[in-house]
Amino acid sequence: MRSQHVWLPEPVRVLSRKQELETTWTLELEPGQSGKGGFLPGQFNMLYVFGVGEIPISFSGDPSQTERLVHTVRAVGPASSQLAASRPMATVGLRGPFGTGWPMAAAEGSDLLIIAGGLGLAPLRPAIYHVLNNRERYGRVVLLYGTRSPDDILFREQLEAWNRLSDFDVHITVDHAGSDWTGKVGVVPALVPTLAFDPEDTVAMVCGPEIMMRFTASALRDAGVDDESIYLSMERNMKCALGHCGHCQFGSNFVCKDGPVLSFDRLRGLLSLKEF
Repeated sequence: MRSQHVWLPEPVRVLSRKQELETTWTLELEPGQSGKGGFLPGQFNMLYVFGVGEIPISFSGDPSQTERLVHTVRAVGPASSQLAASRPMATVGLRGPFGTGWPMAAAEGSDLLIIAGGLGLAPLRPAIYHVLNNRERYGRVVLLYGTRSPDDILFREQLEAWNRLSDFDVHITVDHAGSDWTGKVGVVPALVPTLAFDPEDTVAMVCGPEIMMRFTASALRDAGVDDESIYLSMERNMKCALGHCGHCQFGSNFVCKDGPVLSFDRLRGLLSLKEF
């Protein structure tokens, strides 16, 4: 459910703030009127820092819990840095939810490959929550997660808890590590060929840097997964979230309203294009 005026940010309070990594924070916001209808895993909100600017941030919380909205933010620019620094009881602007979600209903009955790179785990976390809340609806579930170093692993405690589940496989790899790291080293697309899965009965959900998604999609195709069963979350430069400004146009798609989640058959041939 959206606010009556989709262009007007609704003032909401920050309820809590938790540091995840050196420059990454998770904020819990009150839902206001905009967020009371909940959201789909994979959707995003436009969050406005008054006097600074507005940015798109994906949901990173449990979609079944509608009493607060959870967003994980990396401080990389003026608006995101100010947003990440927001203390409890501070006020921010909220518009949304916007965009398409992960294919949770269409994937029921199939095996799932959930593949994340770096901060890309945050937009996939609502899908993981949904799967765990409805575990009987899905087949085998595997999470592949890659990041630069052990110090950059996001949601570490949750990953460890998920890995202890008997029906949820977690594989973590890092680009580089010291001698104290006993896990896998290498890029996350390289994990795909090591898995034994039925490509004809698998849905893949991928989020991370575009180069990682491009190579991951290639690895999945080489393994026999159909383009229509590979879903990517694109996070190009969204400004209005309504498909009017054109900032996020990607081929014939507007990422804000046609995405951010798109099947690979719609993106094939576009991922090599640079954003200017």
